[in-house]
Amino acid sequence: MSVRFADHLNRYGPDALARATRPPDLAEAQVYCAHLARSHYENFQVIGWFTPKEARTGMEAIYAFCRWADDLGDEVGDPARSERLLVWWRDQLRAVFADPTSARHPVFVALAPTITRFNLELEPFENLISAFIQDQHVYEYQNDAQLLDYCRRSANPVGRLVLKLAEADDPARREWSDAICTGLQLANFWQDVACDLDIGRIYLPRSDRWELGYSDEDLHARRYTPAYRALSSRKVAQARAYLERGEPLAASLGPPWNRAVELFRLGGLAILRAIEACNHDVWTMRPVVGRWTKLALMAQVALKPPRRRQGQDQRVAIPPTLDSTLLKQVPRP
Repeated sequence: MSVRFADHLNRYGPDALARATRPPDLAEAQVYCAHLARSHYENFQVIGWFTPKEARTGMEAIYAFCRWADDLGDEVGDPARSERLLVWWRDQLRAVFADPTSARHPVFVALAPTITRFNLELEPFENLISAFIQDQHVYEYQNDAQLLDYCRRSANPVGRLVLKLAEADDPARREWSDAICTGLQLANFWQDVACDLDIGRIYLPRSDRWELGYSDEDLHARRYTPAYRALSSRKVAQARAYLERGEPLAASLGPPWNRAVELFRLGGLAILRAIEACNHDVWTMRPVVGRWTKLALMAQVALKPPRRRQGQDQRVAIPPTLDSTLLKQVPRP
């Protein structure tokens, strides 16, 4: 467990909350969430510039919730203990939805008024936790159907919560948001193939690997082969199609939400270009989006906010999956 997260867990974990004589007040909780958001995610402050002031504390509380859930899943170092802590986190979540005054953890103290103010639903939060619990048991995906179901729970809920904060939640926007979030999640997967393998997780579906001739031995030996380039090219194209399908979302929103959403989408496309720029050799060096590229994207959305184009609502075709049958998920060796 990292020293940083161990400190948070010691201060605000189950044992600490049981000993606490009082919960933090709202101001203290909001300061905690703001600090957590701005110190852990280098782009959060940038996104904050494009978030309306009245929704900023809500965005910080949602981010803090996600950060804690993610760390409970990834930083503890013991899958059994991680799952127990994630169940505890889910219990805290359900309690605050049942009774906002019951919150004792600073994240939930800050989240409670956001739930009420923006009429947030329990399901997106629970979906996120279910994905992190799944991470404690599932380390490899057999096909796209399994992987996209994981994205549905690990990524798409964040976009749906943002739509609630933007007061722009409707079926069309949900579909566009889901496409962006799935595309961004996939882009992160294909950027971090080596990093994920370091911790025993494989997101490249086995069915794709088998079809293109990239064996388990090649994968674990981290071989950069023509088969791997073909595999990565296929998955990058799929991620790009999702990000392009979500393009109408930003133009459908008013400022400054349109800029924030478009910045997320363009960031995902920039990751895919970085993968292509190294000819898909993610084994030698992790492809990254450089500082100047990030600044250029910020300038682009700031100076030229997205506008709807004629015919833009037409659906972008997603490359077909290899199979639609959910096969048995592979347990960790």
